[in-house]
Amino acid sequence: MDWPHDPDGEEGSEGRRKYGHAVLAKKVDEDEDFPLTAAEYVEQYGDHPVRIDYETVVSVADIFEHVDQEEFEDFPDFHKSLGRALREADWWPYRLEQA
Repeated sequence: MDWPHDPDGEEGSEGRRKYGHAVLAKKVDEDEDFPLTAAEYVEQYGDHPVRIDYETVVSVADIFEHVDQEEFEDFPDFHKSLGRALREADWWPYRLEQA
């Protein structure tokens, strides 16, 4: 896929130093951007790459296909919804051990 910028460059995952949630979160200003709608976020960033792990890159729009909220009241609400979406899509690299 042709990305608007390198997923590992300074605009992407900062040379593979930032993945998933961190890449999505740094696109918003916690104090100024809320409330925020999913449609607004995807309109602005939908074609941007998000590195999930060392071998997987998906678009913001791909992730938001799994987001079940239309609007986010604040940053924690946004963050929790994206966490659920990443887990639903099996793009959450951290797993809890089942006892």
